[in-house]
Amino acid sequence: MKIAVIGSGYVGLVTGTCFAETGNQVWCVDIDQDKVKSMQEGNVPIYEPNLDTLFERNITANRLNFTSDLEAGIKDAEVIFLALPTPPNEDGSADLSYILGVANQIGALIKDYVVIVDKSTVPVGTADLVESCIRAKTNVPFSVVSNPEFLREGFAINDFMKPDRVVIGTSDDRAKKTMENLYKPFVRQGNPIYFMDSKSAELTKYAANAFLATKITFMNEIANFCELVGANVDEVRMGIGSDDRIGKRFLFPGMGYGGSCFPKDVQALAQAGKENNFSFQILNAVMKVNQEQKTVLFPKINNYFKGELKDKKIGVWGLAFKPDTDDIREAPALYLIEKLVAAGAQVIAFDPEAMQNVKAKIGGSIEYASSEYEAIDQVDALVICTEWSVFRNPNFALMKSTMKGNVIFDGRNLFDTEDIEKEGFCYMSIGRNSKNIGA
Repeated sequence: MKIAVIGSGYVGLVTGTCFAETGNQVWCVDIDQDKVKSMQEGNVPIYEPNLDTLFERNITANRLNFTSDLEAGIKDAEVIFLALPTPPNEDGSADLSYILGVANQIGALIKDYVVIVDKSTVPVGTADLVESCIRAKTNVPFSVVSNPEFLREGFAINDFMKPDRVVIGTSDDRAKKTMENLYKPFVRQGNPIYFMDSKSAELTKYAANAFLATKITFMNEIANFCELVGANVDEVRMGIGSDDRIGKRFLFPGMGYGGSCFPKDVQALAQAGKENNFSFQILNAVMKVNQEQKTVLFPKINNYFKGELKDKKIGVWGLAFKPDTDDIREAPALYLIEKLVAAGAQVIAFDPEAMQNVKAKIGGSIEYASSEYEAIDQVDALVICTEWSVFRNPNFALMKSTMKGNVIFDGRNLFDTEDIEKEGFCYMSIGRNSKNIGA
């Protein structure tokens, strides 16, 4: 099957590469000519585990191709995926200008029946808008389908190749058959393909992300309360996670959620409620609590140093919003760093993948280290913001000899409190009893 994927960002590139891996002829279309040229030369523009292997293999097999020419990219395509950005407008609603702009162009270019798929996360009713745009430009038959993605950054290849479920929104039998054939190789183990109307499919994606964001935020509030009453959030988490009505996942407390999906999607769903005279009271609370959680470590750091952070040297481990990605969108580390720098602290940071993106965003306001140990050389304190595997079992003796101070502020609860304190560190984490000893 010939497939066109419009937009080669995170979702588009993973989608195109994985469809090519199952034998399809894929053309990825992007307006960024430099990016297209780089991909044609075999360079992967994002960091995602195992993507590079599939990317190189399918380019070599001539199944994965790149172009900035929309007409050439969609020529003879049986399915066209729209994997375009939907950034938030000032009011929090999703900006559909990229999707509708491409829909207008497609309408003037298609020659034969084609299935056009909204892969981007879009508000309820977007499929209808896309159909109207295209219908105004052509008499050629086509179908518009909603097919939201459920990819976790850091696990996207596995999530695509072995999905928990595939959601397809369409009432058109011809489009159903095409989409079913396309996804058959990915659900051979029996995981379901759910067919529903397009509006239900669109809302399913928003509802899923909003629910997970709510679960994370609830656990963070429980963790904060644990600190006040002397409870241990690790024990509470295990106690409630064993209830199969709740489940164990997304119960680890930390510095709040970030990335490209949860913040944007929760905000967009809440705004969609406003536009329909409906108040998502839970989501409004989730957004408020999560914003505060991103800097939950700052008062602990400030109190430890008695409000005297000026010229204190602070090492930071982790800049990406989560491990196994270079994505720094809404990363809690950046919010915390901003407050530290504003208070006069000198920050030196290390992240295995995200430092170039941070340099492009905040420049030289902080120092950048070449390793986790360089980032703690003579620092007064270490702050852990991202739970990269490389940080989970460090050389504590080397850390102690390298650091000037002996305090660790852990926003991801990587270490056992008793073990780390036996190593001679003052250790403060989230929702657990710590020896809060002043500097």
